[in-house]
Amino acid sequence: MASPNSTFTELVTTAFRRHKKEFADNVTNNNALLARIVSKGKKRVEDGGLTIVCELDYAENSTYQRYSGYDSLNISASDVLSAAEYNWKQAAVHVTASGRELRINSGDTRIINLAKSRLTNAMRTFKNNMSSDIYSDGTASNQINGLQAIISNAGTGTVGGINSTNFSFWQSTVQSAASPISGSAITVGSTTFENPFMLQLWLELVRGSDKPDLITMSNDYFTFFEGSQTSLKRYTSDTNLSSDNASAGFVSMKYKTADVIFDGGSGIPAASGYFINTDFLELVCHRDAEMTEVPEMRAINQDAVVIPIIWMGNLVCSNRELQGIIKA
Repeated sequence: MASPNSTFTELVTTAFRRHKKEFADNVTNNNALLARIVSKGKKRVEDGGLTIVCELDYAENSTYQRYSGYDSLNISASDVLSAAEYNWKQAAVHVTASGRELRINSGDTRIINLAKSRLTNAMRTFKNNMSSDIYSDGTASNQINGLQAIISNAGTGTVGGINSTNFSFWQSTVQSAASPISGSAITVGSTTFENPFMLQLWLELVRGSDKPDLITMSNDYFTFFEGSQTSLKRYTSDTNLSSDNASAGFVSMKYKTADVIFDGGSGIPAASGYFINTDFLELVCHRDAEMTEVPEMRAINQDAVVIPIIWMGNLVCSNRELQGIIKA
């Protein structure tokens, strides 16, 4: 007869492999930003490397000129490319069971229920914590870059190894109600929220065809935004977020060409709205640690079985200047 330990491991492995895509989608669909990045093909899988390198097109070619006839042409070299370098970050969740639990639940139905409930709990835990990390400032030990780092409240900081104090092209754009981009301080409310509060930032972030495509807001700011749209209210089911937006749980409104989504409870700070151009964001994962199950591990000093599920990667940005935030 197979031991309870091996039966439990086999059940978890079988269930995980059968539902791996579903679980991965569940993690993605818990966060509007991740859903948009994946739907736009901005998820990149790498097979190795000491760090994650992200090429930057940070300046225009200086040799553009108008000329006539035999005028000399400017053939000087233009320094227009650089790179941001991001460290790999790791996360794991573990499905565990003690020997006592396994023996108590050794019946067919009971062991199936135990394996299913432990796996479901592990995936829910991973989903919730990854969502919080996406909005973090990335300062916790081994934490991925979050929006509070990439689109910081001050617009500055070191991201991808580049100090934006020394390189202004690497600063994100900030619209503060206390010190707005133009004009005097703004008292945030439904009557001021769209114009001038949002509009001033939007105009700063549009560059030709480049513009924000996703705006995520804390619940308090979304309340102001919806209040400002009383006579123009327009909800959308955005297929860019998910093949089935309703199943993803996102209800969005539109601001110009961007989807506006409230994301309270996901880790987004209060009194915050992120204007995101996802063309310049990527979720990079390692091919061998993309919500990947590791063979069971047994502690030498415990009567228990542990099944790790691991992830390795980071959220990277190639243009901070076209990312912005509205804040108090």
